Amino acid sequence: MKVLIIGGVAAGTKTAAKLKREDRSIDVTVVTKDQDISYAGCGLPYYVGGFIESRDELIVNTPQKYSGLTGVEVRTGKEAVAVDPAKKEVTLKDVQTGETEVYPYDRLVICTGASAAELPVEGKDLPGVFKMRTPDDADAIRTYAERNNVRKAVVIGAGFIGLEAAENLHAKGIDVTVIDFAPQVLPNILDPEMAAYVKKHLLNTGIRVITGTSAERINGTDRVTGVQTSAGPLPCEMLIMAAGIRPNTAFLEDTGIEMFKGTILVDRQMKTSIDDIYAAGDCAMVTNRITGKRQWSPMGSSANLEGRTLAQVLAGAQKTYPGVLGTGVVKLPGLNVGRTGLTEAQAREAGYDVETVLVPTDDKAHYYPDASFFITKLIADRAARKLLGVQVFGPGEVDKMVDIAVMGINMGAVLEDFENADFAYAPPFSTAIHPFVQAVYVLMNKLDGILVSMTPAEYAAGKAEGYRVVDVQPEPSIDGTFFVNLAKADGEIEGLDKKEKLLLVCARGKRAYFLQNRMRYYGYENTVVLEGATCFNGVKVKDSDTVSGL
Repeated sequence: MKVLIIGGVAAGTKTAAKLKREDRSIDVTVVTKDQDISYAGCGLPYYVGGFIESRDELIVNTPQKYSGLTGVEVRTGKEAVAVDPAKKEVTLKDVQTGETEVYPYDRLVICTGASAAELPVEGKDLPGVFKMRTPDDADAIRTYAERNNVRKAVVIGAGFIGLEAAENLHAKGIDVTVIDFAPQVLPNILDPEMAAYVKKHLLNTGIRVITGTSAERINGTDRVTGVQTSAGPLPCEMLIMAAGIRPNTAFLEDTGIEMFKGTILVDRQMKTSIDDIYAAGDCAMVTNRITGKRQWSPMGSSANLEGRTLAQVLAGAQKTYPGVLGTGVVKLPGLNVGRTGLTEAQAREAGYDVETVLVPTDDKAHYYPDASFFITKLIADRAARKLLGVQVFGPGEVDKMVDIAVMGINMGAVLEDFENADFAYAPPFSTAIHPFVQAVYVLMNKLDGILVSMTPAEYAAGKAEGYRVVDVQPEPSIDGTFFVNLAKADGEIEGLDKKEKLLLVCARGKRAYFLQNRMRYYGYENTVVLEGATCFNGVKVKDSDTVSGL
């Protein structure tokens, strides 16, 4: 059997290598228009920032090394320009000479990936304007910044790639502004209140962020000098376009392959609508593992998993790819952001009866020298009590929190399955009760009515109007609030009516919950805990005279 694979980065090389291991007799050829194969695209921003010193470190395998390791034939500099499904032939063009040749196949695998979207604006071809998609792009950005002593840059796009680019330029001492047409950073990745926290953090670290803003024109004559936006002009000496990616599938338009917005629709065995043609990676649209609905998730991790499964299918195994969760993690200055599953908005749109909770915790024993925090938002189905998604912030290892959620969702876990999970504990690594389990406890309490709370999103929307704010921190810290000393709250609290609507606020939420528990026992009927407390929310009241009850 002759298998032709178009594309030689993540999905293509993974499919080819695994297929040769499954059945050495299969004739496998990888063709790619680039000279590099199997490069670490996700590492490109860190090469720009200097965390990865050498370009060679980004190249996982050269064509020669890869062929020797796998037995796969690799042909670089060959661009697929047409596919004839009836004849089972692909027309390849030599990118240097322009000459074409026809290559036959028994099975065709399309792993052409995606390219950085080019904005249709004047000036996009000026020197100093870059994309961030290939090692050549990263090399050009790093060289240009150093040779021209760049001190001011603009990044268009506040998704994973854009924020990683901004973080690495910032690390090189460059003044960075990020703009995005969407009303928030990390759109469709984080819920709005979580995105607002990230934006505030970036601003505090010195990265300017302007959302709800579009680029209208790139200014300059010999080189870029700025960008005109809908919010006004922004001067810069370098501009990086990271406003999304587009599947490399234009050459398939006349093949009859079913597609959606440029992505190739595949079934659970990665098969397209045409016999003997398959697709994987950033050019393919798979399904969401939770909802079963179509989802495009262009990530290097899922590309490798799809390629591995596809190889087994091609070798005759009865395997299926279960779909993606959209898992991702991004490193920002002083804050890491991780997520998986559905956002609250996506879960509601999918028809789930949604409950959420936002829980700050320690990330390890509080007394350990580098102890810090996690801020975890859990999204679950109220009736089934199944976890649907998680979003986590923290300076430390947010990925371990996300990975626990991934395993739980994969296995269909309900919240009670996490309740006594025996996770690893030692002071340098975690808390005695794991931070993820702590967050689950809080959500279970909320579902069971033991905790009555208000989410940060509800608070930001004005739900606290008419509530009296009660400060439950160790010392009075919020102007205009009624202070209660938790240690002395052992009965009725003078100055607070039992039917009064009271919003209990502390630093992280725990002390407020403890007070609510006591106040319920003493007959207080309308207490609500503010989730995330002051560490997540900006809490202000109109009256500036703090009063004390205990």
